[in-house]
Amino acid sequence: MAEVCKKALQEAIRNLHGCDSTWIEAVPVRESFQGQAVWDGVVQVFEIHGHPTAKWCYAWSHATTGKKRRFVAVLHQGPVDSPEKAVRAAIVQQGISAND
Repeated sequence: MAEVCKKALQEAIRNLHGCDSTWIEAVPVRESFQGQAVWDGVVQVFEIHGHPTAKWCYAWSHATTGKKRRFVAVLHQGPVDSPEKAVRAAIVQQGISAND
């Protein structure tokens, strides 16, 4: 998966959640289902500033059609307490949206 710069992810966090952020670390994540890889990439972890309930955000992007990219920014809250769980939550949400 092609990576984007941290500044683009910080802009996505600002647009999606209304918060500024500070980059913390990059975590490689590979998610598989029934032995097949469904996601393999790097999740960028950010500390977020000014959000009422979350202190961290997990962000990444991936290519869609043509030259477009989809940016994902999942807040660290509720059951989402790691980069791996953020990826799982995004996969589930994408599956639900595709079925609507």
